Amino acid sequence: MLTNTPHKTGLRGDAGLASALRVSLTRLNRRLRRQAAAHSLTPTQFATLAAVERHSGITPGELAELEKVQPPSMTRVIAGLEERGLVARGPHPTDRRQVIVTVTEAAQKLLKEERRRKDAWLTQRLKELSPEERSILRQAAPILEKLSRI
Repeated sequence: MLTNTPHKTGLRGDAGLASALRVSLTRLNRRLRRQAAAHSLTPTQFATLAAVERHSGITPGELAELEKVQPPSMTRVIAGLEERGLVARGPHPTDRRQVIVTVTEAAQKLLKEERRRKDAWLTQRLKELSPEERSILRQAAPILEKLSRI
């Protein structure tokens, strides 16, 4: 709980904080994934789909680099999403050797519903916290975002 003091929770050093954050974020992520609709996408497919939505018109190579996977792996993920009608490949506007990937309308609907479900679940959990705890999380959110991009 957030009200524990560092000496009680083992968070004195950076290693203790890292461990506590890893465990807590892993559990939270697992709980959020359980809120998923019955779309049967893997976490990798869903993350890729969200990245394509954010970076519409991205090449498979750029997407692989962004998602930190090897290009052949990304090609397989894109192919699976394309088979489901969630992404479309199109010609690159300046390099005829490449293609760009965009999300379909079906993907936009799926992503919107998925986010709505997860946000609703998390909103309900936040209501169970004290105003002080929610304030601390508001301050921590940009820091956690920064950590996710380093």
